[in-house]
Amino acid sequence: MFSTLSNKLYQKLNNEKGERVCKDITTEACEHVTTNYFLILLSTTFTKLGDTLSNPKTVLTWLMNYVNAPVYLISLIVPIRESGSMVPQIILADYIKTRPIRKWIWVLGAFLQFTTIASIGFIVLYFEGTTAGWLIIAAIVLFSLARSICSVTSKDITGKAIPKTRRGRLKGYTASFAGVLVLLAGLFILYKSQKEATIEFYSYLVFFAAIMWLLAAIFYAKIKEFPHPISEETSSNRHPFSRLSSKFNLLKEDTQFKNFVIARSLLLCSGLTAPYYILLAQTHIGKESFLLGLFIIANGIASVISSPIWGKFSDISSKNVMTFAVLIASVLGIITFLIMSFSDTLKTTLWIYPVAFFILGIAHGGVRLGRKTYIVDMATGNQRTNYVAVSNTVIGLILLITGGLSALVSIISVEGVILVLSLLGLYGAYRSYQLPNVE
Repeated sequence: MFSTLSNKLYQKLNNEKGERVCKDITTEACEHVTTNYFLILLSTTFTKLGDTLSNPKTVLTWLMNYVNAPVYLISLIVPIRESGSMVPQIILADYIKTRPIRKWIWVLGAFLQFTTIASIGFIVLYFEGTTAGWLIIAAIVLFSLARSICSVTSKDITGKAIPKTRRGRLKGYTASFAGVLVLLAGLFILYKSQKEATIEFYSYLVFFAAIMWLLAAIFYAKIKEFPHPISEETSSNRHPFSRLSSKFNLLKEDTQFKNFVIARSLLLCSGLTAPYYILLAQTHIGKESFLLGLFIIANGIASVISSPIWGKFSDISSKNVMTFAVLIASVLGIITFLIMSFSDTLKTTLWIYPVAFFILGIAHGGVRLGRKTYIVDMATGNQRTNYVAVSNTVIGLILLITGGLSALVSIISVEGVILVLSLLGLYGAYRSYQLPNVE
């Protein structure tokens, strides 16, 4: 009975009638599409909720400020978390390609993320100041390494288990379901902020976030994965540095992949500008704790509304989704710059900031869904693993460099940084539109 219900729900969610679509996957995998679809949906929903409740741009920044960690350490958490999960992937990819079954690597990564995020909950309970700051940084470094394991593995498993024209919808529904849970969490934080939220409350919030990765690991372990052909490149006796060099040669030899990496680099504006919107709100409105709840609620609503739409259109043209989404983020950034520069009334109006964060959440959701669907559909098998590893490593290095933007804030205005990133985003929209369709 459960199987019948899940099949009907799968057909309804994917508007599938008649014979099942199994494009770009094996016959064996096709028989388990429905089960794998919902297992991936559940596990990814849990990790997305955990990500939101331990987000460095909001919750972790709030926590580190609460325990009086130095500002210079707070400025490190976003670039370390993001780049630390990307840079190692070029090295991890070789090992992953030697494993015929790869879901257990993801499960291990999820368990390690559970452990490291839970440790942050203990740190903020028992330490403060510089000591707490450095311990949280160390936990984030370990978390990022575990995250990189999951990142380089998940797209490969999705590509093997879920057919083309269904992957974008899966990501869209995942983000939407997670958005509902995030919305509820934001409302709860908003409610608690009316009675002074203590450090115990915030640490319990982090503990709850950690449990999400544990639940995700349990569901992911149940995925039916069939053995993957072992990469001849990896199983050869070539020196590791030679194999590493051959991967980066993809950027020279594969024009489509190179153009995708360039476009993706320029799309970073949608994510990099987020902390600056929060900083503007704290500067012009204040640092009251209810603001954290408002931003989380805005982000949750954005996911619920936009993700299914982005997912559906990503299965039609993921490069057009990237183009349109980054255009929204860029135009928003330019408007924000104009408001901050020329309207004293609007920049001190409370509702401006959650609304801007809501629009940015819609845009960033489209950028993420578009680029993830594009790279999964662009390649197959071990080539997909190479594409994911190389592109993420390059983006991670770029993030380390752009992490220095925090230094620019002391030289130019915060809204000036938003403007610069938004102008780069406009060029990113052009480069994304020039990419060929892969669906």
